[in-house]
Amino acid sequence: GRAYERPDSGQHPKKRHYRQRAHSNPLSDHSFDYPTSPDTMDWSVIYPDFKADDRVRFCDVGCGYGGLLVTLSTLYPETFMVGFEIRVKVSDYVNDRFKALRADNPVYNNAGVIRTNAMKYLPNFFRKGQLEKLFILYPDPHFKRCKHKWRIVSEGLLAEYAFVLAEGALVYTVSDVKEVHDWMVKHFTEFPLFERFTPGPDDKAAQVLIGSTEEGKKVLRNKGESWTAIFRRIRDPAEQ
Repeated sequence: GRAYERPDSGQHPKKRHYRQRAHSNPLSDHSFDYPTSPDTMDWSVIYPDFKADDRVRFCDVGCGYGGLLVTLSTLYPETFMVGFEIRVKVSDYVNDRFKALRADNPVYNNAGVIRTNAMKYLPNFFRKGQLEKLFILYPDPHFKRCKHKWRIVSEGLLAEYAFVLAEGALVYTVSDVKEVHDWMVKHFTEFPLFERFTPGPDDKAAQVLIGSTEEGKKVLRNKGESWTAIFRRIRDPAEQ
């Protein structure tokens, strides 16, 4: 294949230079840099305008090529948001994409990417109740039963999502695989700290879930179907 090329500053990257296999084993021992706790995370290396009292409020888990973040950054210009992506070249692409976008327009200063494994390190980055929105869009289906433990939605992971999400925060899920959609709905609805939720027309994020991501655009081009489910983080009865 063609050699990997990083674009010059301000030049918009091309995905063909960053190709990588679609799936990655999240349980294998990748090498990641991650903070020992949220207090040690220096977000200013990602966001040019980040101040000490700022907080990241949105997280796109498995952000792929960053399409949703690009859209959300302009819809929520006052909100810092981050994408987590496990694949090296894909996260490099998103990083270069935002560098180029920022060179054209500083409105994109509020969005960035971190190469990390959300299944392992989510609480290392976020404090309890920090996030207002979490996105899980077109996650790897991991069809084989023996690989279901690789799925980004499981009972153990929902406990971590509940920990980093504020009361009333929303989780947005989309899949073009009905079985994976049903899996996510089952796990979220059975977990005591989440309930199925229908957002109002003022929820801008809910309007762009499918049309913003590269995976969603591909499904639309192929005239496929996507299933969406949104959940709200509810109060922990033990804390009442």
